[in-house]
Amino acid sequence: MTFQEILGNELIKDQLKTAIRTRRLQHAYLLTGDKGMGKKSMTEAFLLELFCTSPAEDGTPCLCCPSCKKILSGNHPDVIWVSHEKPASVSVDDIRTQITDTADIRPYEGRYKVYVVPDAEKMTVQAQNALLKTLEEPPEYVIIFLLAADEKDLLDTVRSRTVKEKLKPLTDSVIRNWLRDHLRADDEKADVCVAFARGNLGRAIELYSSESFSEWYQRVMKIVRGIRSMSNADILIEIGKLRSECPDLMEALDLLELWYRDLMMFMITRDLNGLAFAGERKTLMEMASVSSYTKVQEIMESIETCRKRLRANVNPDLSLELLLLSMKER
Repeated sequence: MTFQEILGNELIKDQLKTAIRTRRLQHAYLLTGDKGMGKKSMTEAFLLELFCTSPAEDGTPCLCCPSCKKILSGNHPDVIWVSHEKPASVSVDDIRTQITDTADIRPYEGRYKVYVVPDAEKMTVQAQNALLKTLEEPPEYVIIFLLAADEKDLLDTVRSRTVKEKLKPLTDSVIRNWLRDHLRADDEKADVCVAFARGNLGRAIELYSSESFSEWYQRVMKIVRGIRSMSNADILIEIGKLRSECPDLMEALDLLELWYRDLMMFMITRDLNGLAFAGERKTLMEMASVSSYTKVQEIMESIETCRKRLRANVNPDLSLELLLLSMKER
């Protein structure tokens, strides 16, 4: 993916392109943003533009030269993507063997040698301290890209030695148009995915393409539509099914919160435009006719209470049961 293909974050793209064009590159960059925000795509676009040997007049990479082909295939000898065996952490040995012990070896083909740490927030304190030496005294040809969800997960000493770039969410309309143009997305499902993704294109694509999301989305909606007529036994059955279908209960709570926000907005405006659940017109109208603003607000407070209970490791079944009973009573 080139800079031209990346949606949004124009300022970051312009800064990186200008740095390449003027050869005023910094030795370390910190790109932050949630998974799916485009940190990896932004880095790959930078690498293509930096290493391309036959760029267009505007600096756009040709994608055809040997360097571009190696970048695209992940086999460029001067680009090192730091890997780690332990899923939850990047160890000091990972940093030493893949960065600090090899930084003094000059580039094989290009003018620069680039290290990319995709899960920088997972670096242990020891790993970050090991990286500091290279950050403080980098060889002139070394560039390091740290990709992290949140810069707060890194030591101050590491952050202070980088150029920090935070990727910003895209607008809902941009994401919706992308889904329609590239996935021929169904409008109703796309609207829910867009609202749920909160500006994260990668997340929207993942949700729209996920069979499991469709399954637990329908489960949540079944609960919403039928909660008032469910017996306590029915509620327990639905909780069991939801837990087996939804990999992250926090996401189920997010979906419930999104529904009740739409319901509140519909009760106020009687307008479906701009609602994530505009396709649920019948259900919205039925619930709006028997609900009050106070009741809906109380349910949203119950959702937040359930969220806090789950974070505090309260029994998930009990937390969900209390929430659904609250929804049923109101």
